[in-house]
Amino acid sequence: MDLGIARLAAIATTDGVRSEVANPKHLGRKLRKLARLEREKSRRQKGSNNRDKSRRKIAVAHGKVARARRDYHHKQALALVRDNQVIHVEDLNIAGMVKNRRLARAISDAGWGQFVRIIGEKADRYGRTVHTVSRWLASSKTCSGCGHRLAELPLQVRTWTCPACRAVHDRDHNAAKNILAAGRAERLNACGAPVSPPTTREARGDETGSTPTAA
Repeated sequence: MDLGIARLAAIATTDGVRSEVANPKHLGRKLRKLARLEREKSRRQKGSNNRDKSRRKIAVAHGKVARARRDYHHKQALALVRDNQVIHVEDLNIAGMVKNRRLARAISDAGWGQFVRIIGEKADRYGRTVHTVSRWLASSKTCSGCGHRLAELPLQVRTWTCPACRAVHDRDHNAAKNILAAGRAERLNACGAPVSPPTTREARGDETGSTPTAA
């Protein structure tokens, strides 16, 4: 699962199905109303009852946005957890990403951190597994077909063609495929798959003549 802004998540599954979770942009749809309430508050005299009423209106509006976002996350997370045994997601540095002033509002509106947390909670409840993949994985600019890696891929480029195999990639779905492949490889190694050639002694068995066993 690759998290994003244009769509909340792009999803690739082991059976080759591509899907996505839309991003409703709950805050974005209420910005005009919130701006009007802020202007109304600024015109009220400080310390007055009317200013306090305006402050409460703003708080109520923000509360509605937060509840709508949380409800949407719960519904989408439940669908993901019910349909999948293991969910692989990138370990994003969200706190660092919101320092970008151009993207901070959009990232906060998407609520990536809350969405992943809710997925984890539901996975625990239903006996599923959530596995995080390293944030240093170049998931977007690596071809999921041949493994060719671009030197750079600007954020505004949503579709690109691999110069090696000429495959055309949707940026988010290509990243989801790479996250899936990396996550499965990491889990396979963690479960005991060999990551380096065995030593001579391991290949022969120990001194008592016992043979090595595989996990």
